[in-house]
Amino acid sequence: MSAIKQDILEALNPADSFTLAMDEEIRKDGLPGSYGCVALELNQAPDVEILQQRIAEFSQRFPVALASLQQIGRRFYWCKRPVPPKLFFHHQCPSDANSVIFQQRKIDHIINHKETRKSIAPIEFHLISSSKKNTFFIRWIHPFCDARGADLIVKYLCTEDAEQRQKFGLPKTKPLVYVQLAKYPWWQKIALLIKGKRYIDKLDRLQSIQPFDCDIQSKVTDKPQQRLHFIIQKLTEKETEQIVKLARQTVGLTGTSLYYIGCLMRALDKLSSTSPGEAYCVPYAFNLRKQKAIAPVTGNHVCALFAQATKDIVQNRSQLFKHLKNQHFQVIRQQQDYAFLPLMWAGSWLSLSEYGKTLRLSYGTKKERSSFWFSDIGRMDILKDSFPGAEIKAIFHICQVSNLPGLAFLSGIYQNRLTLSYNFIEPSITAEQIEKLHRLMIAELLCESL
Repeated sequence: MSAIKQDILEALNPADSFTLAMDEEIRKDGLPGSYGCVALELNQAPDVEILQQRIAEFSQRFPVALASLQQIGRRFYWCKRPVPPKLFFHHQCPSDANSVIFQQRKIDHIINHKETRKSIAPIEFHLISSSKKNTFFIRWIHPFCDARGADLIVKYLCTEDAEQRQKFGLPKTKPLVYVQLAKYPWWQKIALLIKGKRYIDKLDRLQSIQPFDCDIQSKVTDKPQQRLHFIIQKLTEKETEQIVKLARQTVGLTGTSLYYIGCLMRALDKLSSTSPGEAYCVPYAFNLRKQKAIAPVTGNHVCALFAQATKDIVQNRSQLFKHLKNQHFQVIRQQQDYAFLPLMWAGSWLSLSEYGKTLRLSYGTKKERSSFWFSDIGRMDILKDSFPGAEIKAIFHICQVSNLPGLAFLSGIYQNRLTLSYNFIEPSITAEQIEKLHRLMIAELLCESL
């Protein structure tokens, strides 16, 4: 039964529609959808009663957490459900089972579980417990929130003072895409849209390199089932300190993301130097919230950028980082960063299929634009002793990815340790390839030779 207007809680904003189009593309590839996930590894079993109380309070404070995503006409809306979904799940490892394998299999099941867009809960909270290992795992669908929003949700659950929790989501504001667009008169919005279109056209002059042969699905008669797999690598404090120092020396104080992107471009080129294509092209997002802001919590409040470098530039380390730094400087100088806001607004009026093709495929070659997906969560400042009844030892992130490109790389620093998350689609990409890629990546990050 389709939703009626009085059931509507709120409409998707243009950045939500952007992620919804990618959700559709991921589903078309036979995968569950645009899932984002964050895992908190705990030192012991937490206080489950307090945790459940705060999750219930969160869902009352932000009712979109209990909503259903439904299409009304050409647009999508968060709508009330007749029966709210279950949000909290407690998975306990049997006493005779291996706790590490149990957790791995449970997370694998959560991130690969398929459910219709209408029926899936916007967010779920999973506590995976054993006598030796306890992990709090959050899975959300990207139209519900972005990575910064998920960080705020974790902070909400870790805030003991009830009055302080009530401050999350305040002051209430329109989606930040609209707030930013409202700063421009109509003629400047059109100028920005044209500028954004020209920027994409310039990127599309070069065919993007696809490091992995993810077209395997179209080359075989008996198509193997695709699944997201992930490998998490945690670096030491000493390694992290060295990488942060090298990043600052190479691309400046605010260029850490460019350092990770450049290093991964070089690692992929060494892994498969014969991959067809002319340039690596990498999409990444930047947050529209003010620093330290605790609002908005739900919804997506991001804009997109690209990093691109040809093969010959990638093979020269110093030239590559000089190129990426200058490319980013020119984008900011020419206001091309905000030029994607009117493009996202315009795209939100397209059908999901049309929008997905526009986002993924080069205008020139009609081939995949992205060489890999990238997101740098940055330095996480969640207090380790703030979780109800337990301490947080480590945090890592996971996300689904379309196939092509089949690879998403996530990074973040917690408690002065850098964590790298490799998310890849099997069987197109294998764990052995990712392990080799990681060795090459570490050598690039530390500026060492293998």
